[in-house]
Amino acid sequence: MKLTRRELMKYSAALAAASAIGLDLPMPKGVLAAAGEPDHWVKGVCRYCGAGCGVYTGVRGGRVVAVKGDKDNWNKGFLCLKGNFLPAILYASDRLQYPLLRKGNKFVRISWDQAMGVMVDKFHDSIRKNGPNSVAFYGSGQSYTEESYFINKLFKGGLGTNNIDGNPRLCMASAAVGYVSTFGKDEPMGAYDDINHADCFFIIGSNMAEAHPVIFRMLNERKQKGKDVKIIMADPRKTLSARIADLHMSFTPGTDLAILNAMAHVIIKEKLHNKDFVDKHTIFKTMVDPGPPPKIAKVTWDDYVKFLADYTPEAAEKISGCPAAEIVKAARWFATSKATMSFWCMGLNQRTRGVWANNMVHNLHLLTGQICRPGATTFSLTGQPNACGGVRDGGLLSHLLPYGRLVANEKDRAEMEKFWGVPAGRIQPKPGLTAMEMFQAVNSGATRCLWVACTNPGQSLPNVDIYRKGMAATDSFLVVSEAYHPTRTSELADLVLPAALWVEKDGTYGQSERRYQYVEKAINPPGEARPDLSVMIDFANRLMAKLGRGDEGKRLFGYKNSEEVWNEIRLCSKGTAYDFMGMTRARMKKEHGLQWPCPTEDHPGTVRRYTSEYDVLVKQQDPKAEGVLFYSAKADNNRVTIWLRPHKGPAEPPDAEYPFVLTTGRQIEHWHTGTMTLKVPELKRSAPDAYVEINPRDAAKVGVKNKDKVKVTSRRGSIVLEAKVVDVPRDGLVFMPMHYPDRMINSLTTDAYDAMSKQPEFKICAVKLEKV
Repeated sequence: MKLTRRELMKYSAALAAASAIGLDLPMPKGVLAAAGEPDHWVKGVCRYCGAGCGVYTGVRGGRVVAVKGDKDNWNKGFLCLKGNFLPAILYASDRLQYPLLRKGNKFVRISWDQAMGVMVDKFHDSIRKNGPNSVAFYGSGQSYTEESYFINKLFKGGLGTNNIDGNPRLCMASAAVGYVSTFGKDEPMGAYDDINHADCFFIIGSNMAEAHPVIFRMLNERKQKGKDVKIIMADPRKTLSARIADLHMSFTPGTDLAILNAMAHVIIKEKLHNKDFVDKHTIFKTMVDPGPPPKIAKVTWDDYVKFLADYTPEAAEKISGCPAAEIVKAARWFATSKATMSFWCMGLNQRTRGVWANNMVHNLHLLTGQICRPGATTFSLTGQPNACGGVRDGGLLSHLLPYGRLVANEKDRAEMEKFWGVPAGRIQPKPGLTAMEMFQAVNSGATRCLWVACTNPGQSLPNVDIYRKGMAATDSFLVVSEAYHPTRTSELADLVLPAALWVEKDGTYGQSERRYQYVEKAINPPGEARPDLSVMIDFANRLMAKLGRGDEGKRLFGYKNSEEVWNEIRLCSKGTAYDFMGMTRARMKKEHGLQWPCPTEDHPGTVRRYTSEYDVLVKQQDPKAEGVLFYSAKADNNRVTIWLRPHKGPAEPPDAEYPFVLTTGRQIEHWHTGTMTLKVPELKRSAPDAYVEINPRDAAKVGVKNKDKVKVTSRRGSIVLEAKVVDVPRDGLVFMPMHYPDRMINSLTTDAYDAMSKQPEFKICAVKLEKV
């Protein structure tokens, strides 16, 4: 059975609707090799984005044969197009089933014992000869929390190196640093439920309709039911999301900082700000010197007003191309609505000023008091199912320790050393290598051994070609844990380890609204594939023994299962702002997600933080507190920061030689580097190949028509794609989807990154176009 793209979309909508009312609609024939109705259903979570849609997997004869949405979860049974076809990813023909070792230009099958022996020998020799900072781990927002916590403990607490980072550095680091620098702690304070209460939505740098379809469905439903609901969409492309907007603000890519400052200018000039909220809850800061270390100064309200004087709507229009009247309208709607909710994603984060852009969205909410009440909140959308839980919360980044602790903070290091039971001074005080620094170190030879798990940097890194050379070098040792082979990373590896995928193992995901959910194991993995946690425990004990610290290894890493790791994680979170002591494994098996903080087993979870009405930690900090208390900002007497952030453009603006801006993103059918979704026949047939999207006016200038072949060239490389001439991008902008391994879009993108978050600027680079 072959479905057209139109038929596929119709089927997706029908399945979502059926799931939402409790009906089981069978998958179309041909999606799975196994046939027949499930004999039981297993509760879990979708494998794709950070929305965290609850699902049930239907199992028959040891195989997953169906999937349906969890109608008791926040998604109310709805799934997106990708989620509807999840089972097929388990049965792709290129599933990796055995360990493989490179011999010359070929891979040969070896046993697990041999694989572990080779890996341990390489890491041991490197540590002995070159020290612990010669080895590194590159992880993922797709790994379970238990896996991320374990490997973090092994490298930072066991081996004594902070060279451990992950792919959320490429997608969510600016959001994390934005939250921390404004509020003192990471993660949104609101929830999806705020969609039901908001009457104004400000969406910037996010194509929700394709990247987070189920959340977008909620927003669209809210608009249909609320006659006064307004949607503002700020995006250089008129995306599917922008089609439902009441106001679409198109602007020159990389100039939205001027627009955000101009909106603040209008709010203050027209006295639409909430003076009482500002006076009670905020302070003002500016960066005097970027450092390192950065020099920060506190300033006054008058200083902020003076700073904004240059950002009139008319001045912002000259910088951005966005009409001044639209900036004024957006500012008024934002400030005067009963409740305004902001959404953003990679369009803000993947920038050299990504942290500043995040701060400036927070500024608007703090200026207007549109925060910490139903419908009024800032909300960063997350790209991966556990980028929040396992990485940002759990500390799987080179500068972090678990649950809000910092590597550079002496008290935090001492606390974690005591908790983990390792000698004082084991955790290094200097943060380790961030993602781009890590792969630069591979190129230079400073990093001798690198373990990559559950991610695909050989395709996903910016300016990827130069880093592929380092990964392929014969004088380094690259281990890749992967469910499929070959990928654009595993093809470069020295050792490839077969990984269990999704419901072939169990573990915990933490998603965008601070919601933690347990994924139950439903089936066994194929061949000799193993859960990453099992491999990590095996490796840790073998390596510690070879280093002459076998007894310490058994004490630190002698876990029997993921629940033992989870229970240690709960203890690690106790007493922090993330406290989820109440999330026992038994409870999570029954619940349909719990939001932290959740400090006791009878606590329902926290829908909204920092307000005495919802957040139990407010009263713990101040028993007399009523209303809003930003306890995360203790260092500033519970006052959060409104930042003075000037407009600065991208690292590589267009010029006479490269007159167009390239931006990248997702399609509704596919996800990230396509290693899973391109295995689903229906999804691949619907969106089989990459393309370059050009508007008709620019296409005419370069003599290109729809479906012509176009050569797109940046300062780093070229790629030839079919043109899709459509009036979606604004003049001077071209767009490419990022998913296709045979179309290495990231050969073109710049590896310039934000100085604060170290997140690369995937969204903007200069290119030229030529008809082939």
